[in-house]
Amino acid sequence: MAQVARIERTVTKLDGTPLRHEISYAVTSLSAERADAARVLRLNREHWSIENKLHYVRDRTFDEDRSQVRKGAAAHAMASLRNTAISVLRLATEAGTSIAAATRHLARKVRTTLRLIGL
Repeated sequence: MAQVARIERTVTKLDGTPLRHEISYAVTSLSAERADAARVLRLNREHWSIENKLHYVRDRTFDEDRSQVRKGAAAHAMASLRNTAISVLRLATEAGTSIAAATRHLARKVRTTLRLIGL
């Protein structure tokens, strides 16, 4: 452990109405020379960017949290398949199109889906 950071944020509604004030702490092995306050904050935001872009989609669109696949390497294989599907959908759809909308669209278009994955 080289540094500890305290990050304060105010969570608001889209209209600007404050909901709550949060304080979180981060621990990093990066020295102060390698990561000043601005870089630590940027790394924290990048972490949440990944969380919001990937894990949220896996949890909501693919309902991963309720998956009952648990034996052997099956859970890891299913997570890899979900990640692949998300990547293919992101590459194949226009920016701004939600993964859920793309999944619904492709569920109705079997030939398009097969073409998308090279079959």
